[in-house]
Amino acid sequence: MTKAAELAKMGEVITNSQIGGRRNIVINGAMNVAQRATSATGVGGTNEEYPTIDRFNFTTTSAGRFTMTQTADGPTGFANCMKLDCTTVDTSISASEALILQTKFEGQDVQQLMYGSSSAQPITVSFYVKGNASATYTLEWRNEEDGRNTGKTFNVTTDWTRVSITFTGDTAGAAVDDDNTHAFTLGIWLHGGTTFSGGTFAENTWHGTNNLRIGDSQTSFFDSTDRTFFITGVQMELGSVATPFEHRSFDEEMRMCQRYYYRTPFYKDSGQAANETFPCVGNMDGTATGAYLLCFPNVMRAAPTAFEQSGTPSHYSIRVTSDSNGTTGPSAGGLTSEKALINLISSGAGQTSGNGAFLRMENTSAFLGFDAEL
Repeated sequence: MTKAAELAKMGEVITNSQIGGRRNIVINGAMNVAQRATSATGVGGTNEEYPTIDRFNFTTTSAGRFTMTQTADGPTGFANCMKLDCTTVDTSISASEALILQTKFEGQDVQQLMYGSSSAQPITVSFYVKGNASATYTLEWRNEEDGRNTGKTFNVTTDWTRVSITFTGDTAGAAVDDDNTHAFTLGIWLHGGTTFSGGTFAENTWHGTNNLRIGDSQTSFFDSTDRTFFITGVQMELGSVATPFEHRSFDEEMRMCQRYYYRTPFYKDSGQAANETFPCVGNMDGTATGAYLLCFPNVMRAAPTAFEQSGTPSHYSIRVTSDSNGTTGPSAGGLTSEKALINLISSGAGQTSGNGAFLRMENTSAFLGFDAEL
């Protein structure tokens, strides 16, 4: 190909908005992966939790409650979105109340921002939103290394619209550690009290003042049980221009999500019956205890800090030549970023110590979950 032809091809690519990949720093921005559940009710209270869609959690301090679902809705080109539906109102807002939809970032994934230096780079955040009625919320970009924030309000209508917001780089803040710890949070304030809004809000301004975090025209998501909020296509990229959303394959998004949370099995994808699933193998440690090695499909961010299972012993069994149901749910030890050692004590006895054994799932509610979230 001649140089002139190469330049012509480049112009065609730009004209057709086919921008190269690996731009989006957000994981699961199209809301396709939901390992924990596709729906959760009664979300809220005073906690921080990941109810459904991977990599998106909530910090909540409120009497308000909502239902969160992975919903088959979205603008053209998107199969899924996150839907929030207020079920319990909270119109008596105390000073310290908050509801923030968040996604978090490791320091080693945002080194290109060069914060804390004269070369600090701008970022552009874009996403698609809609609701049951017009509303105004606040997008916040927060450096967890030094507690400095910048934010900007955006509007929601009853139609899918794309919001695009550019934040300037912070030249005065702390440099970001090049490691796997929590360095930045991208958050949408959906509800908040005067602790976070008592001052005069200045858009796209870096500061460390707590009462300047919410816009002056902020809507409360908990103002009515009619209130809904839909979002998808969340993208954050280097620079001052919002490019077309970078779609990645389901497999790639799943693998990136599994760095932070891993759950097995995936019944909705496998099509298998409950008793056809064997997540790990090992041997008999005595006559009634199965000891298993579970290697994670991807290296996790760190050794998991929490192990989850259904809590019902009969959902699991030791399989040698026949099944012996568990007397307690599985337990986990020896946790590293690469593996876990699983034990299950069975209701039967008489197995031979040292014999090979499978851990068998006996119910579609059975799962093993490992949490290494930021």
